[in-house]
Amino acid sequence: MTPTGPGLDAVCFAVAAAISFSVTPLVRLASLRFGILDAPTSAVKTHKVPTPVFGGVAIWAGFVGAMLLLRLTTGFPTGTLYNLRGLVLGGTLIFGLGLADDLRRPQGLDYKPKLLVQFLATALLVLYGLRIRFIRPDWVAAGVTLVWVVGVTNAMNIIDIMDGLAASQAAIAAAGFLLISLPSEEHYVNFAAAAIAGAAVGFLPWNLSKRRKVFMGDSGSLTLGFLLACVSLGARYSDVNNAGVFAPLLILFVPVFDTLFVSVLRLNQGKSPFLGSRDHFALRLERLGWSRGQVVLLAGAAAAFLGFVAFLATQYPLKGALALYALVGALVLWLGLRLSLVSMK
Repeated sequence: MTPTGPGLDAVCFAVAAAISFSVTPLVRLASLRFGILDAPTSAVKTHKVPTPVFGGVAIWAGFVGAMLLLRLTTGFPTGTLYNLRGLVLGGTLIFGLGLADDLRRPQGLDYKPKLLVQFLATALLVLYGLRIRFIRPDWVAAGVTLVWVVGVTNAMNIIDIMDGLAASQAAIAAAGFLLISLPSEEHYVNFAAAAIAGAAVGFLPWNLSKRRKVFMGDSGSLTLGFLLACVSLGARYSDVNNAGVFAPLLILFVPVFDTLFVSVLRLNQGKSPFLGSRDHFALRLERLGWSRGQVVLLAGAAAAFLGFVAFLATQYPLKGALALYALVGALVLWLGLRLSLVSMK
């Protein structure tokens, strides 16, 4: 029998956080030793001095370490073990892609091979049975799953433009999925969400450090985005009402909103959405006079609020859930219009 409940979830969180926190200074030293740094070589970069990367190595190690410990010390039902294996394999493939991109700084990999590997990793998930369940027929569900997972993977990568922003968003989103999945005891979601949150939290102090700063790099942001998208596929949202299936959009709304916001602005300016720019909502808030710490705290508070709204949307009757979605939609539309008027020249 598999141990369940908050106790084992807490173990996942603690193990992942401890590994991530311990490994981060080591990979920072390796980044400095081999001269693999993120230098502010373009106007898109927001930091001032070359900064070590490879924080993603620690994040990946924290997550995988927690999963391996669970595998060795507990007995899983066959389905849970199968799901977790697909999650670890797909996440490792995405981690390898991000690491290769970090090693090719400053130019990085072209977006086309990156998208190809992301689609292959998502196809691996589908083979392991991790896909959207509420869409029929299955081939359509598989296609929507590909778009969703690749989209969320890149959304977390796009929002990684300010110290603490991507890591805090990942931790809060993982906590949101854990909150929703706890009552239904979806084992693989519980364990994976707790480990993702722990890996992000363990890395966060080093990312926010003034003297020993390190970035997560693409190996961290892509991995976190992919794992969160995977976790979103397994939780049960529609036990009370069918509209609950849209709860993942609320839980991940901050990075998803930034991706859509930036893409629309770039296309409106005649630019490719795949090219970098300073159109992010976080940088626009900074232009309005907010400090970076305040922006990260505000974005975290918004993510926590939206995660709680997502939980309510899975518990309320259909009309109540639709009213919550409508309220959030109206607020986001207003916010997007206001932010689009901020000049970034």
